[in-house]
Amino acid sequence: MDRYLGRYAPHLYAILRIVAGLMFALHGTQKLFGFPGSKPPASGALMMTGGVIECVGGLLVAIGLFASWAAFIASGEMAVAFFKAHFTPDNPLPNLNQGELAVVYCFLFLYIAAAGAGVWSIDAMRRGGVSASAGARRP
Repeated sequence: MDRYLGRYAPHLYAILRIVAGLMFALHGTQKLFGFPGSKPPASGALMMTGGVIECVGGLLVAIGLFASWAAFIASGEMAVAFFKAHFTPDNPLPNLNQGELAVVYCFLFLYIAAAGAGVWSIDAMRRGGVSASAGARRP
């Protein structure tokens, strides 16, 4: 499988980055505007701050503009979200405290922060190519 899909790794990574960024931005619009969905916008400074980070950070990751920085901040936000909203000493497991998505986003964005935006990104266009780690092919 590596021989077949491996040659598409930079493009599959770009699709992962774009989809994850857009899904994250949708979480932000839910908190800020109540859309999509029928719940009212979130209230409170912490939730509004989270909504801004998710909306703006998700869009930056999706388009690949300052993607490493945006992903790093988003990763930190998800770590805070897990420990403030989901984790309790008597219920620490993410699959039992509804914290799975926060943990997955945290580590996905941490990887994107380390790998960079890769192909199909504004960061790559600004540099005239691909980031070293995300665009590199394995030998």
